[in-house]
Amino acid sequence: MYTYKFPRPSLTVDVVAFTKRDGRLHVLLIQRANEPFAGNWALPGGFVDKDESLETAAKRELEEETGILQGQLEQLYAYGDPDRDPRGWTVTVAYFGLLPQEALPNEDGGSDAEQVRWFPVDDLPALAFDHTRIVGDAVQKLQHHSNK
Repeated sequence: MYTYKFPRPSLTVDVVAFTKRDGRLHVLLIQRANEPFAGNWALPGGFVDKDESLETAAKRELEEETGILQGQLEQLYAYGDPDRDPRGWTVTVAYFGLLPQEALPNEDGGSDAEQVRWFPVDDLPALAFDHTRIVGDAVQKLQHHSNK
């Protein structure tokens, strides 16, 4: 087995799933069941499995935690601040997509999610990790796409 001379970060994916309800843009959040940030709201996401593509991991995490199957996700950005995750150096690749209004999550949550709920992007609860920044970046990107 090859060993690397330099330390490597863990790799995760996060999904910013949007929908429009009552004329307002909403984002899908999970309430975390596990530490770190147990009980806090966060984006659906998690660690990339060995031999799994980033997009496959994003779709898998969205389905496992919310019950939503989403075919179309676009890569947003990579986030790699060394202190973004208290478990250690973790780089996340964020994806986003606009879901139809009738896309309903499994509100009881799945995998490591206690609850799943839609929140208006202009009235978010405090979010775990750097997810407030990720949601903000995704909103800007979505608005940019809408203006084309």
